[in-house]
Amino acid sequence: MMMKRLLLLLKPLSVSSPPSHIHPQIIQFLENRQKVHHDAINFCQAILQKKSVEWKAVLRNNLSHPINDVDLVVTVGGDGTLLQAGHLMDDKIPVLGLNSDPTQIDEVEEFSSEFDATRSTGHLCAATFENFEQVLDGTLEGQIVPSELTRTMISVNGLHLSTFALNDVLIAHPCPASLSRFSFRIKEGEQPCSPLINCRSSGLRVSTAAGSTAAMHSAGGFPMPILSQDLQYMVREPISPGAVSDFMHGLIKRDQTIVATWTCRKGVIYIDGSHINYTIQDGDTIEISSKAPVLKVILPHQLL
Repeated sequence: MMMKRLLLLLKPLSVSSPPSHIHPQIIQFLENRQKVHHDAINFCQAILQKKSVEWKAVLRNNLSHPINDVDLVVTVGGDGTLLQAGHLMDDKIPVLGLNSDPTQIDEVEEFSSEFDATRSTGHLCAATFENFEQVLDGTLEGQIVPSELTRTMISVNGLHLSTFALNDVLIAHPCPASLSRFSFRIKEGEQPCSPLINCRSSGLRVSTAAGSTAAMHSAGGFPMPILSQDLQYMVREPISPGAVSDFMHGLIKRDQTIVATWTCRKGVIYIDGSHINYTIQDGDTIEISSKAPVLKVILPHQLL
């Protein structure tokens, strides 16, 4: 059955002016980024006007309630906009990301000695200006099917958090210069699969397959097949791990859970970046697994 109801979720346009001391060439670059994004929004809306669908456009900052009354969500922005949409979605509605301002390799090389001209990565975005209508039509007609991406379920002291992570979870002291103390082990059901590991470090990161090419990879982890149901964990900058160094980085299988006990006075759980976070304290127990509902995402063909 063809999809009929669609939500267009938009990354907002910047309303602030750059500081006066910024080089004019950088200002021109930033203004061009705004124009390209604005043009992408207008382009998407013009395409949707031609389709036999009901649709509405909403700025992502204006949406805080669960998305449950549409057949498809289209995000216009980058991976951040898609991630934000995913935090409000269950496993029933698919999401299609349009990268509104893709990085231009020639531009990056041209300005590499002057400033960083990187635009949007859009790793999970299947569409751009060039192919949006084609991908949209294929999705609406059921010819392009979404992939089911694993998300993490997080609980603190036995209570599930309401947000599922599509990329990664970071547990750390709120001050990056402060020590993070915690202990953890891997469990399958009630049976331990690893010894209890006591850590002094910069924190603990747990990523999904979708997030394994982001911060996890930058920190020395490995990319995982996008449809893997396993999780990857890494202790950040461990202090003198010694005999337990082999347990500083590894996999959490789909039927396993990593259980950590926080032993600092302050701590924060960051979900998919810094915008969504939960405060923890000394003695709290955090459990992370891949038991969360999946997110249905129309993926770029090169990821499949």
